[in-house]
Amino acid sequence: MRPAPTPRLGPLPVSEWTEEDRELLRGNLTRADRYLSGEADAPPMPAILGLFARHSRVGGPWLAFSGTLLDDGALDPRDRELLILRVGHRTGCRYQWAQHVGMAQTAGLTLDEIAAVAAGVASDAAGTTSGAACVATAADGWTDRDRDLLRAVDQLVDDHVIDDATWARLAAHLDERQLLELTFVVGGYVCLAMVLNSVGLEPAALPDPDGAKNGRTVPDAAPIP
Repeated sequence: MRPAPTPRLGPLPVSEWTEEDRELLRGNLTRADRYLSGEADAPPMPAILGLFARHSRVGGPWLAFSGTLLDDGALDPRDRELLILRVGHRTGCRYQWAQHVGMAQTAGLTLDEIAAVAAGVASDAAGTTSGAACVATAADGWTDRDRDLLRAVDQLVDDHVIDDATWARLAAHLDERQLLELTFVVGGYVCLAMVLNSVGLEPAALPDPDGAKNGRTVPDAAPIP
């Protein structure tokens, strides 16, 4: 497993947020007022929002972009979360992985499927599948559609382009908007992983590596190497 990143920039305490920071958050995040209310029952401020508050003119528009992908995107939520988890695994982004395990379950991925994201997919007949961790067998349990989504992530991460064969197969399932959105999801979350890894932002608690196989109620999943 990749060592935990050295913390370099942490969340800005809410008491230090400027009014501009607050307005940018309110303008780009649903239910932002609940986070900022200061009430005893207010939900805890996610660490990533405190990080974005350190540069709210960039962080605010990013929230709008990611919010569109998460709340108003064209992709099926299960497809989207499968892509994001694979990005989190391939980039070794502990915060991103931990944040999306629960979201992936809500979107319909099982704990076994979440754990299997770390294994990737088997190479195709021509052996052209890219990806440093594509080690699963032909009996990996994924549908053909799932395999092509995972392949697309690996190809974008490794080669920065989806190959013709994978694109053609995906086009049989996805329309033009969804194909474009797929590249935005992967590219956007690779960008976010670079930021989170570089500043060393850690999740409050990492998923237990063995949890997906031990029947725990916590949304655990496979470790990130």
